[in-house]
Amino acid sequence: MILGIDTGTRTLAEAEHLLHTVVRALGLPGDAVGCTHLVPAGLGMQEPHLACSLAVPAEVSWALGGERAGPPAEVSWALGGERAGPLAEGAALAAAEHGRSGRIVTFPGRDRLTGTLTVGELRRGSAIDRVLVLATPDPPADDALVVTHDHVRPIWRDGLMTLLTMPAAGGRLAPAEVPNPTPCCADHV
Repeated sequence: MILGIDTGTRTLAEAEHLLHTVVRALGLPGDAVGCTHLVPAGLGMQEPHLACSLAVPAEVSWALGGERAGPPAEVSWALGGERAGPLAEGAALAAAEHGRSGRIVTFPGRDRLTGTLTVGELRRGSAIDRVLVLATPDPPADDALVVTHDHVRPIWRDGLMTLLTMPAAGGRLAPAEVPNPTPCCADHV
């Protein structure tokens, strides 16, 4: 089952924090597949924002009714046909997109993707199905080195968990999403 959650978060860091908070509140393992999704304006908010989706076991539905620990009270959610909270439509959209689109934050093997790994090690040691290099038609060889910067965020593409990479120093690759991007115009102040 896919749980959609939404608090109207505006940043990736806030959305990731939300995912980790709900994983803990529901007592799920840290490698449950959790994603962030862009929600357009008009689904409960005037501005676009981020919602999350999380793969959960079927028995989690009892936790959402309030009998036991569930998502924090300020979290709107959608699970199957059930919805709660003012941003439930954004949560439902996130749940519907799980496995089709979105940025994957938590997944099996995520904690092992540290340092420099080969593409083959990266795929064998985690739930990542494939690795692609931006603006390159062919996937990298299994022995190509990926400098993870301890920040690996694949995306859903064609139903596959796909890590987008880019060329890095020394003929290596690095994830296309960097851990602490420089804000736009930071060098102009």
